[in-house]
Amino acid sequence: MMRVPIYAHRGASAYALENSSAAFAKAIELGADGLEIDLQLTKDLVPIVTHDLDFWRLAKTRRDVSSMYYEEVKKLKLGTSFWRLVNGESIQTFEEVLAFAAKNGLALNVELKETFVNAPEQIDLLFKRTYSHLNIHFSSFHYDVLERIKKCNPMLQTAYIGTKKTNWEELGRLTAADALHMHKRHYSKRKLDLAYKANMPLRFYGIDGNEKYLVDPHPVVLGWITDYPDKVLMKQLKKES
Repeated sequence: MMRVPIYAHRGASAYALENSSAAFAKAIELGADGLEIDLQLTKDLVPIVTHDLDFWRLAKTRRDVSSMYYEEVKKLKLGTSFWRLVNGESIQTFEEVLAFAAKNGLALNVELKETFVNAPEQIDLLFKRTYSHLNIHFSSFHYDVLERIKKCNPMLQTAYIGTKKTNWEELGRLTAADALHMHKRHYSKRKLDLAYKANMPLRFYGIDGNEKYLVDPHPVVLGWITDYPDKVLMKQLKKES
């Protein structure tokens, strides 16, 4: 049985600053097959790799991403302490991470955040590309964003990030999604069987490496999204040995 691919959530974010070059390099070191990254748009519609709608948590500025030009954003120093001003990380662009993934043979799970909801022109610009040199898919909580992607380029792979309101009986209606992403609390045989019946593969996030089902996952599972790629890999390798 093939090992289920491991996606490092915002890079190996349990060991290095999330969505940073250090976290991405650490993910490779710890055996991840791919990266899960977050994409937001600046005021001048440059796609940058960051999770939050503002920079308070990582740069101590409350300005929204969408209110700042990229030239302003790239001057920010990121970190979780005062020392970020000395040795903090810089925001990476989507293009920089694409190049990193291609160079290192990494798969990419790209989550499109809320700034994409009202940016149809930028969606069209991004997704007219083929990305044929990469193993890549685009995910979002915003189903209309996925619909726009498929309208623009039906060949691109997409994933809908579900919630507790997701109707597992009607997954077949999610025609703009090639896969479903769910928190691990939804890992149950009943739901997995419904997804299998609907031909809707799943990736689960929130995985920490202690889950018993990692050694014998349901056949509908397509990937694990985790802060701890090393722990998930160890669990899987134990099964193989």
